[in-house]
Amino acid sequence: MTRMQIGSETRKNLKRNPAVRQEVRESILDAVDRLLERNGYKRMKIDDIAAEVGIGKGTVYLHFRSKEDVTLAHIDRIVQRLLVRLNEIADSNATPVSKLRSMLIARVMTRFDSVQHYPESINDLLADLRSNLLGRREKHFDDEANVFARVLKDGKQQNALALKDPQATAHSFLLATNSLLPYSLSVQELGNRKEMMDKITRIADLLLEGVVRR
Repeated sequence: MTRMQIGSETRKNLKRNPAVRQEVRESILDAVDRLLERNGYKRMKIDDIAAEVGIGKGTVYLHFRSKEDVTLAHIDRIVQRLLVRLNEIADSNATPVSKLRSMLIARVMTRFDSVQHYPESINDLLADLRSNLLGRREKHFDDEANVFARVLKDGKQQNALALKDPQATAHSFLLATNSLLPYSLSVQELGNRKEMMDKITRIADLLLEGVVRR
């Protein structure tokens, strides 16, 4: 659904019905995604977001305080979806090595697929939000590292991995793959999807060679 008509009765339902509220929130974030592609952050206005969804401006403000707030929530949603995927892999029945390989690939390719339609890198597109974006990014990386650390710890306990500190190793894994994330470089500059998949797969295999117990 790309547009939704919100009348006064539905606005009342936003407060009474969490499902309706969540549906409207998701539609707003979807609209932000499309507007960032078409107009960029500087030219995007709350009025544009409301018009894109087909709701009143006040309804947008029921969910978000400002254009900055809704844009950062859009970035958060990308990472939240990634974290769901990482936890699914971590909770699977695969071996620790297979889990880590899939997780490393997922953290790069999920972001790549989510912003491949943007003409600029995230840093350029959201340059006006730099300080808040960097703060958000640190939290995102910490959340990812915690999932990786859990799998690394399990692998160590199973004697499948040789490492001292799972948390430190998790952060090292993230640092080693951060250059492939679409922050400083646009998706176009990073390469096509197959090239990206080849790059992250090679890096993942190299990283895992350093921790697999021989």
